[in-house]
Amino acid sequence: MTNNPLLERSFPVPFDRIQPVHVQPAMDILLKEASDKLEAIANLEGPRTYQNTMVALDHLTEDIDRALTAVRHLESVATTKDLRLVYNEVEPLVSAFYSRIPLHEGLWTAVQAFAKTDEAQDLTGIHKRYLEKTIAQFKRYGAALPPEGKAQLEKIDVELAALTTKFGENVLDATNAYELLIDDMRELAGLPPSATTMARESAISKHKDGWRFTLQAPSYIPVMTYLDNGSIREQMYRAFQTRGAAEPYNNREKVQRTLELRREKAVLLGFHDFSDFILEDRMAHNGQTAQAFLTSLKEKTLPFFHKENAELNAFRKELEGPNAPPLEAWDVAYYAEKLRKARFDFDEEELRPYFPMEKVIGGMFEIVERLYGIKVVEKQNVPSWDPAVKYYEIRDGEEMIGAFYADWYPRENKRGGAWMDAFLTGPPHLGTICGNMNPPSGGKPALLTHRDVETVFHEFGHLLHHCLSRVEIRNFSGTSVAWDFVELPSQIMENWCWERPALDLFARHYETGEPIPEGLFQKMKSARTFRAANGMMRQLSFGLVDLALHRDFTATEQKDVIAYSREMLQSFSPAPLPPEHSMITGFTHLFASPVGYAAAYYSYKWAEVLDADAFTRFRKEGVFNKETGMSFRQNILAKGDSQDPAVLYRSFMGRDPDQTALFERAGLSH
Repeated sequence: MTNNPLLERSFPVPFDRIQPVHVQPAMDILLKEASDKLEAIANLEGPRTYQNTMVALDHLTEDIDRALTAVRHLESVATTKDLRLVYNEVEPLVSAFYSRIPLHEGLWTAVQAFAKTDEAQDLTGIHKRYLEKTIAQFKRYGAALPPEGKAQLEKIDVELAALTTKFGENVLDATNAYELLIDDMRELAGLPPSATTMARESAISKHKDGWRFTLQAPSYIPVMTYLDNGSIREQMYRAFQTRGAAEPYNNREKVQRTLELRREKAVLLGFHDFSDFILEDRMAHNGQTAQAFLTSLKEKTLPFFHKENAELNAFRKELEGPNAPPLEAWDVAYYAEKLRKARFDFDEEELRPYFPMEKVIGGMFEIVERLYGIKVVEKQNVPSWDPAVKYYEIRDGEEMIGAFYADWYPRENKRGGAWMDAFLTGPPHLGTICGNMNPPSGGKPALLTHRDVETVFHEFGHLLHHCLSRVEIRNFSGTSVAWDFVELPSQIMENWCWERPALDLFARHYETGEPIPEGLFQKMKSARTFRAANGMMRQLSFGLVDLALHRDFTATEQKDVIAYSREMLQSFSPAPLPPEHSMITGFTHLFASPVGYAAAYYSYKWAEVLDADAFTRFRKEGVFNKETGMSFRQNILAKGDSQDPAVLYRSFMGRDPDQTALFERAGLSH
């Protein structure tokens, strides 16, 4: 097919011209080209060199990566029936090709042959690291297996790719299939005006009367936090926690089968379980270390957790009398918000007028300009996949080092959550940041909650890690680091959302331009650690359930994976979980890709220890201190996986990480 945009090496990506009809022909061509390149490396005549073996290997899948990432992205943000169909057809083919790379006998022989040369023996720095990690990766992914083992591994990988793709689609479809229409305004009591307005506009968009609520975060979270009507909260809670649990979007068997295949793969490759396989080349190195890390955090947090929940139950009795019933799961966020407001006279909705999206984005850009010496500039009329998408360039002096798209608002053809993705590895680099924030409504601009602001900063931190990378090896660039290190650049960005000098750059009332009043700011700061132990336990529950599923769980007739997970999650919940609770059938972090955060959800907490500790240097030396910022840029953001992450961390902090700052920040240190 001529003029196929997926075959173009253009910058930026021509998203506006990519159609489902382009996908299959492009992948056929790119897979054939990559296969030819693979055979050329394997069958090379003449002496082996770093250039003709290792560099060639680094670029082997570059064109496929570029095209498939674009298609996968469009399937996430602008899906159609035809696009989904063709993506599901090509994804297993590409997955099979990727799986064959370390299983290719000739390629493995070529890498081993180069490793024996004098040039290989003389390698230093990143080049030596690349060779050593390549050999280790080939072994980890089956290069040393006999032919029948390699065939089995390829079969597992293809099935995993299909299963996990369908899992993610089911979660998206189940989310979109649900709506709750309310026709009596009295039932909206407690909801903030922003949520009521959005619900009305959602109904109008569907040509319906009343107010429409969905399971997308901007709709769901206000209901659970503010709506007085407990039966409606219960209805939406049960719907949310059972996404993917029933036909036609049933993920139950997919979860079970995915766990079986992951365990089978790990054992085939010589590991005790999937966690040991995944974590071997990460900072934790094995599942036991990760589990012990989370367990130690749990033990430190548990006394604060019990105290917080006793206080919340007592508060409900203060409000409703001594015979008030115990809290149900759909009551917790609602009464917690009431307690927070009573204790701190603080309602997070008070902050929303001070966080118009455009101001938040502009202030965030100014912060990184001060810290890292870069300039972020919006460019008009750059084609994308939706009119709401914006496009920016990142400049370092006269050099354009990166660019990115920003897509912040929910759509029914877009998956939920927030994320960053890398399209091209340069420089210049190209990526995107996406979210599902409250869109402009009622004649007002998009007004964010403070938690939304943290999410925007978080994803931009990932984007900077990609775009400020200065690593010559493509597969070591940007966010291609150990997954328990990848969240450090993103999570550390959230700290500036709590610093008054930073907030004053962008937290301005959308009507008056006034900064956040000092009294409101102090309330916000005081409320920061409110129920911090519950927040900690929630994340620990996800991490420990993840590791238990990938280390300890084996299916028997008596042990259902949903029941097993629910039983574990119960010990971390401030209220009883209903019998049908099946959060893991909607847990896309674990089950919407062959690997994803599987056996690695702990990395959020691992990185939180790193980010809280690393930010102590900024707080000590100045939150806008350019020397500190440039040190972080040069030692962390620019380095990718060019050195061991523990070495990179020490190069910035001068020591190993310390958990103390995390507990102090959460108010859990005494």
